[in-house]
Amino acid sequence: MNEKVYVTGVGMVPFVKPGTNASYVDMGASAVRAALTDAGLRYEAIEQAYAGYVYGDSTVGQAMLYEVGLTGIPIINVNNNCATGSTALFLARQAIVSGAIECALAVGVEQMMPGPLRTIYSDRPAPLQRFLDAMAANRGHDPGVPRAPQFFGGAGQDYLDQYGISPDTFGRISVKARRHAANNPYAVFRTQVTLEDVMASPSVFGLLTRLQCCPPTCGAAAAVLCSKNFAHRFGLDTSVAIAAQAMTTDRPDSFDSGDMRRLVGYDMAARAADNAYAEAGVGPEDIQVVELHDCFTANELISYEALRLTPPGTAEKFILDGDNTYGGKVVTNPSGGLLSKGHPLGATGLAQCAELVWQLRGQAQKRQVDGARWALQHNLGLGGACVVTVYEKLH
Repeated sequence: MNEKVYVTGVGMVPFVKPGTNASYVDMGASAVRAALTDAGLRYEAIEQAYAGYVYGDSTVGQAMLYEVGLTGIPIINVNNNCATGSTALFLARQAIVSGAIECALAVGVEQMMPGPLRTIYSDRPAPLQRFLDAMAANRGHDPGVPRAPQFFGGAGQDYLDQYGISPDTFGRISVKARRHAANNPYAVFRTQVTLEDVMASPSVFGLLTRLQCCPPTCGAAAAVLCSKNFAHRFGLDTSVAIAAQAMTTDRPDSFDSGDMRRLVGYDMAARAADNAYAEAGVGPEDIQVVELHDCFTANELISYEALRLTPPGTAEKFILDGDNTYGGKVVTNPSGGLLSKGHPLGATGLAQCAELVWQLRGQAQKRQVDGARWALQHNLGLGGACVVTVYEKLH
């Protein structure tokens, strides 16, 4: 896949708390219109659309996109848990690289309910049952506690047990996230917090306090992708390209290692990152800005090492030295990440895409990372899927 695919337009709507949102139809259509406007294209130019969402009935994609236009194009609905948005992006890019089409739209949306994620259907096998069984064998499973913080809290505890770091180290990630989000008009939580605020907030599970957990939110984001020939034919922006992309799923070691970090996707992320770096011809030392999947502070910390941003066992030093923020080695989650921006599942991957495109174009305003030329996106879903994307600034 050495054909360059350009991200010629991006758009999103501000993420909001459940109950304060517009309908998924309105949010999705607004994000698509913003991306089309950014690209300078009419919807009629789009050849295929990939619509991501997790909580919704069938053909949500059609319901959204019919509000934008009725052009008869293929609309493919995508659900891959929290990696849904980046999976839609992956499919859109793949269609262009294959030569099947020259221009595609990826859109993600979520209209969520308040409270923790939960299973909708109780009359059939749970897709995460294998994961729940492995967690129960590793660290136990409390059915009275939301399952997501048990998974990621357990992963954080495994890291703490191995390396003996301070629990406060995890809390520092939330402080950094809020500091970054203060400059992001699309983020839900923009008020800065102290480390004392984070650590004193109510306990959710294990080492995780409430301010270390991403909130359920509603929102939408979209991206327009195209080939070189298409961009030149229509005179579109070719300043940002997807240089490489890799998608992975679980292998046996996710379940039989006895390590919660592997169960929540560490190995998936490492393999996807290694493949993406190799395809792009760059290394982690070349990356200036990263949007990674910080659904919980524990996952951001272990992802630093999975993505090779810092060697194994050095995440605490990486944080304490400020290497994860402005003035350090690589700015992680300048948007505020899921912890502050919010996590509307289907929209998250495409919101990450939008942030990184703005960064590479130099359009991120007060969030701008100076000299950003290479960017990395990491979007993870239990169940499981991980997509890592490398973006390149071309001019």
